[in-house]
Amino acid sequence: MNATYIQNSIAQLKTEIFMDVRHRTLQKYTGVPVLDENQLFYLLIPFLNGEEWQQEQQEAAITVGIVYAALAAHDHIKEVDATSKEQQLTVLAGDFYSGRYYEILAMSGNVALIKSLSKGIVSRCEHQIKVYEDEQRSIEQWYASMRNIDAGLIAQFFGLYSFSEYIPLIEKSLLILRLEREWAAHQRGQMSLIGKALEERIRQNGATFHSVIQEKIVHLKTELSQMVDHASFLQSDVKQALHAHVEASIASTNG
Repeated sequence: MNATYIQNSIAQLKTEIFMDVRHRTLQKYTGVPVLDENQLFYLLIPFLNGEEWQQEQQEAAITVGIVYAALAAHDHIKEVDATSKEQQLTVLAGDFYSGRYYEILAMSGNVALIKSLSKGIVSRCEHQIKVYEDEQRSIEQWYASMRNIDAGLIAQFFGLYSFSEYIPLIEKSLLILRLEREWAAHQRGQMSLIGKALEERIRQNGATFHSVIQEKIVHLKTELSQMVDHASFLQSDVKQALHAHVEASIASTNG
């Protein structure tokens, strides 16, 4: 397995997701669904590592991708000018994608997957709601929310299909990438709501966002590197891909 094979696998998954949610009017005004290739990469890790991956797993992975697309569409609604045609259609796009994954799940009859993804969506929304609550939360609790938002649905998918040993790897990897994005957004003055909440908590602790986030990233990368190296269930080329993917994504973000 090489970088080209990985990229082709991600591209194939993206194509299958796009085919299931294509809609001419929505695409005209809102573009194709927002899909994070990092999430798709980690979603495919068991497949890339040679685990049993039948049509059921592929269809479930497509459904997870559609769920992420639906949630991303709603996440991209601007806090101002939400009555413009583009914003209204973005809301409709999110609703349309949501309807499609419910339809696909209903047609598949995969009750276990329905329960698993429903649980994941509820948990993700609960973590997003926390930014609007008055409850004082620790820095580690905000990290946990970020981890759930980015990796929770993949973790549900892995748990359902007996890929649970991959969960710590993808949670740590996606948290590293999230913190890198939040740092880059901080530099531009365009942080997410949860990033702002984390920054406020860090400030209340008398520290700076830069120092705390950079220290956390270094710590996570050290832990991840050791975890990957000692993961006996991972093929050597997958280990290399996991190491390289975080570094490449970080370089791209910082660039």
